[in-house]
Amino acid sequence: MRILITNDDGITAPGLQTLTQIAETLAGPDGEVWTVAPAFEQSGVGHCISYTRPFMLNQHGPRRFSVDGSPADCVLTALHVVMADTPPDLVLSGVNRGNNSAENTLYSGTIGAAMEAALQGIPALALSQYYGPRNRDLADPFEAAAAHGADAVQKILASAPDTDGPYRLFYNVNFPPVPAAEVKGLRAVHQGRRAGVNFAAAAQEAPNRRRYIWIMGGDQQVETAPDTDAAVNLQDYVSVTPMRADLTAQDALEALKAIE
Repeated sequence: MRILITNDDGITAPGLQTLTQIAETLAGPDGEVWTVAPAFEQSGVGHCISYTRPFMLNQHGPRRFSVDGSPADCVLTALHVVMADTPPDLVLSGVNRGNNSAENTLYSGTIGAAMEAALQGIPALALSQYYGPRNRDLADPFEAAAAHGADAVQKILASAPDTDGPYRLFYNVNFPPVPAAEVKGLRAVHQGRRAGVNFAAAAQEAPNRRRYIWIMGGDQQVETAPDTDAAVNLQDYVSVTPMRADLTAQDALEALKAIE
């Protein structure tokens, strides 16, 4: 198996090292793992592409590259430049430092890379490691992802439907904020929403009297509704949520037929 890995935390991120180990396990001794990752951190850029400017591509070693662009840029560069003659069988994005459950999904560059791979017709999964008081001070905060990542990916791919729609499925996988030994299993669930949790902005004046804005996140330990991603993560389960890039609100579509 030929696997492309990328992330949004940058090519030097510890989570990418964890993902490399997961990908090498999945690829096997006869497979290949290719890396095309951002040259610097790109958290929160979503599915952004650098449509209005070119960006630099650098090679760091055999099958290891970085680009001065977004995670989606990395996927496009890999598929159409770096691996144009040897396309990947699978794209893995992550392992993100922090969860991409619930509303975080909408901002995530980790998710954006998997979405772009799906739009390009390649099976893809986004992997993220939830942080919390039970794992953030471990010697390896990614140990839950490292221990359970390859098995989770294998199970998801084995259960993937044989047919797909015009917007191909991709998968959002979040590992719970616990040591590896305390992970209870895998749960297939909906995307949730943390009640009352939103990003916000705060202003700060610098010593030169210029005004700067800081974007702030919300409390990540708030559970979502039962049987949704953040809820099961905080109950020590790995969550998997199938997704598509189709943003149509199917539940509202019928009501709008009245305007025709």
